[in-house]
Amino acid sequence: MGGILKAKVGVPKVSVVVPAYNCGPHIEKLVASLLRQSLPADEFEAIFVDDGSTDDTAKRLDRLAAEHPHIRVLHIENSGWPSRPRNLGIEHAQGEYVFFADDDDWFADEALERLYACATTNDADIVVGKMAGYGRPVPRELFRKNRFDATLANSPLIDSLTCHKLFRRSFLNEHGLRFPEGGKRRLEDHSLVVRAYFLSRHTSVLSDYTCYHHVHRGDGRNVTAGEMDPSSYFASVREALDVVDAHTEPGPLRDRLHRRWLRNEMLSRLRGKRLLEAPEAWLDQVALETQKIIQDRFAPGVAAGLPPLLRAVAYLAERGRVADLRRLARWEAGIAAHGRIDDLQHADHAVTVTVAAELRSADQPVGFRADDGRDVLMLPMEEIAPEVLDATAQVRKARLDLVARHRETGGEIFLPMTFQTERITGGTGADIVHLVHRATATIDFAALNGGRTRGSWMLKARISNVGWTEDARLPLVFICRADGSRPRIRDERKVWNRVRSAVGRRIKR
Repeated sequence: MGGILKAKVGVPKVSVVVPAYNCGPHIEKLVASLLRQSLPADEFEAIFVDDGSTDDTAKRLDRLAAEHPHIRVLHIENSGWPSRPRNLGIEHAQGEYVFFADDDDWFADEALERLYACATTNDADIVVGKMAGYGRPVPRELFRKNRFDATLANSPLIDSLTCHKLFRRSFLNEHGLRFPEGGKRRLEDHSLVVRAYFLSRHTSVLSDYTCYHHVHRGDGRNVTAGEMDPSSYFASVREALDVVDAHTEPGPLRDRLHRRWLRNEMLSRLRGKRLLEAPEAWLDQVALETQKIIQDRFAPGVAAGLPPLLRAVAYLAERGRVADLRRLARWEAGIAAHGRIDDLQHADHAVTVTVAAELRSADQPVGFRADDGRDVLMLPMEEIAPEVLDATAQVRKARLDLVARHRETGGEIFLPMTFQTERITGGTGADIVHLVHRATATIDFAALNGGRTRGSWMLKARISNVGWTEDARLPLVFICRADGSRPRIRDERKVWNRVRSAVGRRIKR
């Protein structure tokens, strides 16, 4: 890794490329965040590509460009999808690096400056900045720590396949990396991003600052919103798998990468509330496409590496047992993490909290049956091979994390802590156990988030076990009036107790 590279004179450090279509007021947050960037305006540019908007988006963008020299606007006939606008943005970009943003997302104030510094310090072709999601899932484990030389082999990079990243522009051009055009192409960024990861000389993950805020609009009018067509969607999945196959040999790495699509694009649609809310005919199509890909494309090690719950879903999907998938989904829809505060101590800027948490379904702990030295996940159905439900390894790796979430920005921070897992026997049977996780963390509000603590912080207990990652909101809120200040603690257990007592008194009257 070399030293810090200097920007070329007269060349913007970063070009932000934004496809825009009928944005309305939703674009204002992005625009405001670009105008607040700590990177000076003469060191970056923003290129908005208006994809034939029919509202006032074009005029709004033209006014913006007239007021700010570092903002440019391209107007094109409607292509119906972000791919062509992004490709045109690459062609017109002048920056050393290109960041692809969506018109309804926004940047943190220091995002471009920090991303560029990370890129140049580490001579990176790609920088993945920490994201916060609003109605959209974003990677969690990937952003547990900074990773300045990340690869698909040594990190969970495969968990981040959206294009909202910083790419060296010469790298994109050197390898002809462009988004697929020609109508609505779901997962249009997967093939590009996966290929880029394989070709990148250096990829860095910047996790100590939330750079990008990724939004799912409640009105369902994100450019790529809407119900997907299973046939074309899973054709795009196959294209992404083709990229993986072209760059790997059969074996553990290929299996692990394939597993990402099995888990996220297939099995996630065949479980829990998502399955129960899906139209029946559409669900049958998804189940059929999933069955075909499992049988045609995946080695046995792909499903074998899943946690037992997802192995069970894959097992049922491969055999076309859609009715059993529905039964399992009804049971899983009741799964939730439950947490409580066992102890709370505070002194000056530091707070020490001890938490207990467990997974339950319909108020019953998720159980495991002892079977010849194995822990077997208990599910509400028969005729699933015991080896599919063998949870022994996952029970040993079960984890409880304490996470602080900044209420105003949505940024999350894993807290340093100690934890242990206790096996509780009895209850429904002598051979049945369930797990209770306990953790203790000390939160130093003078150092949390690099001292950037102004605002309200919520605390969550996050359980990861046998295929679930579930959060339990804990009844504590920490309020910091200024960065690094001593927090005011709002203990909502006491608030609830007061409300409950007041209600009780009114009833007695």
